[in-house]
Formats: sequence, C-alpha cells, structure tokens
Amino acid sequence: MNHDLFAPQAGEEVARGNLEKMVTQSGQPVKYVLELGGAKVDMNARLGQPIRLEFTGQIHCIYCGKLTNKSFGQGFCYEHFMSLAQCDSCIMSPEKCHFHEGTCREPEWGEANCMQSHYVYLANASGIKVGITRGNQIPTRWMDQGATQGMVIARVSSRRLAGLLEVIFKQHVDDKTNWRTMLKGTAEPLDLPAIRDRLFAECRSELDAVQREFGIQAVQLIGHGEIQSLEYPVQTYPEKVSSFNLDKQPVVEGTLVGIKGQYWILDTGVINIRRHTGYEVVLS
Repeated sequence: MNHDLFAPQAGEEVARGNLEKMVTQSGQPVKYVLELGGAKVDMNARLGQPIRLEFTGQIHCIYCGKLTNKSFGQGFCYEHFMSLAQCDSCIMSPEKCHFHEGTCREPEWGEANCMQSHYVYLANASGIKVGITRGNQIPTRWMDQGATQGMVIARVSSRRLAGLLEVIFKQHVDDKTNWRTMLKGTAEPLDLPAIRDRLFAECRSELDAVQREFGIQAVQLIGHGEIQSLEYPVQTYPEKVSSFNLDKQPVVEGTLVGIKGQYWILDTGVINIRRHTGYEVVLS
C-alpha cells in the first residue's frame, strides 16, 4: 500500500467528507488509514493525541451519492438498498443465495462477486468463530473484525457453498464476534488446528454429503492451514465499553488510545467507523 499519508497537528482540521471503513494493512501492529474527502490520514500516527469527529447532519448513499435521511445496510439509500444484489438478504445469509435459480437482482454482479472462490475460516476475536470471505479478503476480513488469530479451513467455488459449510459448522461454534468483548482486550490464544480437526470430525457426515452433491473440486477441506496472528495499535483497553452513535451525538471527541477492528477506542468511548459509512463528517 502506497499512501500519501497526512499526520495532522493537534487542533487542526484534517479533512471533511463521507466516512468509509478504514483501509487496513498487515503489520505488527495492523496499520490503519482513514480515507476522507480525498485525504489519507495515518490513524496509527494519531495514537495518544486528541481527536474530534463532527457529523454535519448529511448522509450520502455510497452507491449513487444522493442525500438520504437514513443509512440502510451501512451506507445505502433506501432505493438502492432494496434493488442492489449486494444488499440482498443472501449477503447476510449466503446459504440462501438464489443465483442458481436465475433470480439474482444483478446477475453480472453475482457472477463477479458470488460465483467466485470463497474461503471458510476460523477466527479468534472474542473467542472462536466461523466465517466466510472471498480469497482476496484474507487477512483484511480478520483485521476488520479485530481478530488476533485466523486460519482458513475450506476453499469452495461459490459464496453459496461457503454459506452451506458455515451453517454446518455454526451448529458447534459461534458465527459472530462479540464486539464488546473484542474491545476489552486481546483474546486468549486458541489451538485453531485442534478446533478445526474437532469440527471436521463432528461434522463429517454433513460435509461428506455436501461434497457428494457438489463435487470434491468444488468443496475442498483444508487440513493444513496456517495460523495468522494479528496485533493492533492499542495503548489502553477500556474497562467498560461505551459506544458513540453519530445520530444521537453528532460530536465525538477524546484522546485516541487504540484502534481495533473498525473501531476507534477513545478515552471517552468507542465508535464504529464502518457503522457510519456515508456520514459526512469533519475530522480535526
């Protein structure tokens, strides 16, 4: 990643524009860049310094750019939330993908994004969880979740197949991160290979059935995945997690003491940057 990064002075207006999720780069610790209104702000360089984020009251759809009174699906206006394939219910529940039935909202988008190789993984952010992602999103997906460990356990030929495996595995492990627990400290290291082997054994009959139906080339279990460990730029973890919501509190300020997942940890509370995608803000 080659950014022209800007490390501002205290009290200075840095940038204004519509929020997007922070760009992450692997490192020890993970490196964070906030892209805002054309500026690229090195957030790691802001650790230990005061920061202020002011919501102007305007929200812009990240697809069409028009003003919307409310953000739907993390940044969309209602019209496009209801019409775009990337906002369909099968994005949250991939096992419900209906591309093969010919009813995808946008077949070209589905072909490019869903009918591609996906991975099923184990991650440790607030304890063990199973998840799925496209191959080019590893380890980005883990960094966005604040995971301290991640390991791939299967490679499949489509998003729907990844969802079918996730449904099988989540009968035995969680499929969600407890964000409050994640923000309170570093998760205790887990033996991911042992958990993988246990899941493969417990789910053997169901996994065999999926492989028989779709073919062993389409559903490949990975018994030799390597654990990737991640560290985050955090000086201090909060004892009690209190979260900011720009809809209720348009000005957020405090000293930045950490960044983990897509959260800023301030000495006054935490804010989920991705949750406010499309919100027009002034950063200083």
